[in-house]
Amino acid sequence: MTTTNPIVKFAGRIVIVGFGSIGQGILPLLLRHIDLRPEQISIVTAEDRGKAEAEEYGVKFHRVSLTRDNFRTVLDPMVGEGDFILNLSVDVSSLSLIKFCHTRGALYLDTCIEPWAGGYTDTSLSPSLRSNYALRESVLQHKGGYANGPTAVITHGANPGLVSHFMKQALLNVARDTGLDVKEPRTRNGWAELAQTLGIKAIHVAERDTQVANVPKKRGEFVNTWSIDGFVGEGAQPAELGWGTHEKGLPPDGRRHEFGCDAAIYLMRPGAGTRVRTWTPKEGPLHGFLITHSEAISIADYLTVWDRTSVRYRPTVHYAYHPCDDAILSLHEFAGKTWTLQPEKRLMMDEIIGGIDELGVLLMGHKKGAYWFGSQLSIQEARELCPHNNATSLQVTAAALAGVIWAMENPRAGIVEPEELNHNRVLEIAAPYLGKLTGAYSDWTPLHNRGVLFPEDVDTSDPWQFKNFRVV
Repeated sequence: MTTTNPIVKFAGRIVIVGFGSIGQGILPLLLRHIDLRPEQISIVTAEDRGKAEAEEYGVKFHRVSLTRDNFRTVLDPMVGEGDFILNLSVDVSSLSLIKFCHTRGALYLDTCIEPWAGGYTDTSLSPSLRSNYALRESVLQHKGGYANGPTAVITHGANPGLVSHFMKQALLNVARDTGLDVKEPRTRNGWAELAQTLGIKAIHVAERDTQVANVPKKRGEFVNTWSIDGFVGEGAQPAELGWGTHEKGLPPDGRRHEFGCDAAIYLMRPGAGTRVRTWTPKEGPLHGFLITHSEAISIADYLTVWDRTSVRYRPTVHYAYHPCDDAILSLHEFAGKTWTLQPEKRLMMDEIIGGIDELGVLLMGHKKGAYWFGSQLSIQEARELCPHNNATSLQVTAAALAGVIWAMENPRAGIVEPEELNHNRVLEIAAPYLGKLTGAYSDWTPLHNRGVLFPEDVDTSDPWQFKNFRVV
């Protein structure tokens, strides 16, 4: 087990909201890297799951479901000036907790922007309004008013979160390897102009999870290596992607939002029913699901180059996710039941006997074609590095830990997204838990071996058009 001296001292209290796989996985990291006592930590969760782990570390455990009606009453005695809410829940509104922390003078971090229960599938809302784009806009509209207030780091897990720091490092690596003499950018505009100069047209968060268990999936069971509720929730949302300036036209089922930054579009279908072609170093070419994630929007927005009031440059950005094989079977069954969740759920942890989670960013369109940079973490390494984690959860918990420490070191930053954090500092903290950090070039494009068995409608003039990535 890795041991280390604490990185930062913290005198306040930490309330962990939600205590599933990520909550259980980050607890030993908090106690390892932050100078605090177990009695400074409280857990508020809707389930008994994790109670034994909380008792193992001497941490207070409160089983209570937070709702829009009771969350203030429950949290009032636990959170005050200088304290910290670490929101790792589902079905608890991130915006409500951010506002609560702001009024209390408390720090905040979440790994995704959550609505109250039912928000992802509320059919009284349009697909646009139940998108991650809308959730992000609802938080960012408070950014100006919260400037220099207590730090609230939003969407800082593995992805969204860690991958934005991978993206910056990947841009620097491609610049170096293509002979571009450039200093590390210090501003948002500098990073956007670097991406434009390199000719980046598309960015995938390309992930392949090969972890396998010695307990096979049963009929009527949803199996995954991380939160089933979280995965199902985002899988039922519309597929979303940052929309690049090189794209020749919207997909037939593509729609623009009528509000906000206009950096992204959505498709009139769920992400769990939308597949795309992508590439990772160990797997090679693969089909992934275009699951909506906030980084698809925030990275595209961050890398936008403006010409006064018009957009001069923006890459297309989206998630391309191949979960573990049992999760693929679970998704197939879930879709076949018309998106009705199976009666049983199982989070894979102790029963995993092998495999890795290969998570990184794939930058495409530059002089060297495609470049993947990210983490290749095996289940064996994850278990050696930190208890109560698998390869997938440790990539999340390490990144969340780095975000928590950054917030403690920068307590008056207001509302910030991952792209606004110092990527060197985040990677310095997280890297020891990420296995092998790998950079790999490839000549792969989504046109590779296309049209061999049957003719296909592809755009051969530009391999990086979204229509070429999409599996139809």
